[in-house]
Amino acid sequence: MRFLPLRPLALASLVANIALIVTGAAVRLTGSGLGCPTWPRCTDESYTTTAEMGVHGVIEFGNRLLTFALGIIAVACVLAALLERPRRRSRVMLSVAVLLYIPLQAVIGGITVLTNLNPWVVGLHFLVSIVIIAFAYALWRRAGEGDGPPVRLVPAPLRHLAWILTGVSAAVIALGVVVTGSGPHAGDLDAKRNGLDPATVSQAHADVVFLLVGLTVAMIFALRAVKAPARAAIVLLAVELAQGLIGFVQYFTHLPVLLVGAHMLGSALVWTSTLAVLWSLRARPLEPAEPAVVSPVTAKEPVPAPR
Repeated sequence: MRFLPLRPLALASLVANIALIVTGAAVRLTGSGLGCPTWPRCTDESYTTTAEMGVHGVIEFGNRLLTFALGIIAVACVLAALLERPRRRSRVMLSVAVLLYIPLQAVIGGITVLTNLNPWVVGLHFLVSIVIIAFAYALWRRAGEGDGPPVRLVPAPLRHLAWILTGVSAAVIALGVVVTGSGPHAGDLDAKRNGLDPATVSQAHADVVFLLVGLTVAMIFALRAVKAPARAAIVLLAVELAQGLIGFVQYFTHLPVLLVGAHMLGSALVWTSTLAVLWSLRARPLEPAEPAVVSPVTAKEPVPAPR
């Protein structure tokens, strides 16, 4: 019996954590990173924004409030997983993982403010969101599966390729964080940059993106060859191409804020689509297979053959 609907709650958690990336981008791109100049309070005297702080305070404080919403959803997911009958250990562990990472994310967010938006701390703040998204996505998928043993849909080499693809996707996101730390959108006019040459790190980022696209194309052809489902890989390729187009346009148009914000949202969508490919290579029956049991009452002894 389910007292709370775990799968819709897990989907809400996934969507909300992606939304946190978008609101975080809004904080940076509007120069509102120090809209609340201290932490955990918004000012030395108040936990909330004040009229004197203007729109920057509203934007930064709104981003902080979203963290509380994430925490409430995460608690609801844990309760839903605990109240399931029968209780599934994997769902409980995944929901707890999402819940534990949210206060960690909040603390790192506070450190970014206390360090005047140090670009490396800001980058870590973003990467923790990527980790939470991975756990939230896994919880959502696991909540829709059965309890039977996993069924592999592709040979081992293709599973290995999928893990390589996932690693390269993570590397693309990490390098994107470095590129952002070298660019002009620091979140505040006085915030420092990481000191790296933007053109050099952007080229390194683009090179790894080309590798990711190549691996995705290879995955599609390989899945077609073994007659396995390729839809998730095709969706990933489409998202990658759209993200790449946004990336090139924003670079050659000197990083307009709307395109940079769209690119940050795209990074979360690329990561989620990559996870979808990984999960598409397995299936799990709704119920575990149970061996047939012959009742001793109804079982019949073999009839001896006539002599």
